[in-house]
Amino acid sequence: MHILVTNDDGVFAPGIMALAKALAEFHKVTVIAPDQNRSGVSSAITLETPLRVQETPTGGGGWYQLNGTPADCVKLALSGFMNEEPDMVVSGINAGANLGDDVIYSGTVGGAIEGRYLRLPSIAISCVGHHGKMYYETAARVACDLVKKMKQSELRAGSVLNVNVPNVPYEELKGMKITRQGERHFSEPLMPTEDGRGRRIYWLGDSGKIKDDSEGTDFHAVFNNMVSISPLQIDLTDYKRMNDTQAWLEARI
Repeated sequence: MHILVTNDDGVFAPGIMALAKALAEFHKVTVIAPDQNRSGVSSAITLETPLRVQETPTGGGGWYQLNGTPADCVKLALSGFMNEEPDMVVSGINAGANLGDDVIYSGTVGGAIEGRYLRLPSIAISCVGHHGKMYYETAARVACDLVKKMKQSELRAGSVLNVNVPNVPYEELKGMKITRQGERHFSEPLMPTEDGRGRRIYWLGDSGKIKDDSEGTDFHAVFNNMVSISPLQIDLTDYKRMNDTQAWLEARI
């Protein structure tokens, strides 16, 4: 199997190195990733700037860095840059969670979504930790488990799996669980300050506190040392509200 690996933390991030190394033991791997951290860019693509690709010596060949987003990396790969089309995309390993509302902003998820046209589903994989030791090897092993499972029994083409792995040794995982997205409150307040010349600047606040971490959510799974696997859909249409919205449109003012 030929796997395209990308991420949003940058081509030299430890997460992508652990992921590519683990997958390369069993599969052919090509890495195309941003040349710098592009976290939070979702599925953004570059339209006003030419894309430049540079091969890096990392991993002994087959590694490329791009001055663009994760979605750019996958779009480039599938639009003619690669001589051999990959079978699937695995995006990550993200340094930190992509739980609940994080999915809307995640460049890791954005890279996986761009691989939805391939024969096998895409995987976005994150290690749910921020401080101290990061168990990327655990998330990498989980990625290998899922790819093996997918090879043995294929899911429907076009699927995207958002996978969050607790930041613990592999042996401490309590299993895997199919989950729905939890929910956060609105982001924390802005952090206003000044630059070196006294001009007003702002830092966006941290992600909002958890609003829904009930059983069945991605939050609940990882808090209980289980790997969370959330199937995502690309069609954002809220079908349950279509009739209500039609009625609202037709209502007399």
